[in-house]
Amino acid sequence: MLNLGSFFRRKSKDVAKQRLMLVLSYERQGLPPSMVEKLKEDLISLFSKYPQFDAKGIDVVVRRNEEDREELWISIPFKSS
Repeated sequence: MLNLGSFFRRKSKDVAKQRLMLVLSYERQGLPPSMVEKLKEDLISLFSKYPQFDAKGIDVVVRRNEEDREELWISIPFKSS
């Protein structure tokens, strides 16, 4: 189970991995908007380290598909040359 006490005091890669696992576990239960925003912030922080990505253009959205299931959509654009 997720330990929320130490959830925000880990290395960014560990936090991002933990949050992604949390997002995937909430597939049918709904996801609080604050978690989507926190995931986006983590991804921006992570991809800012790599010059080939446009970290400010990252988009994270939860959508419903045709089977009425929630899906996590993440768009991480490359910088144009």
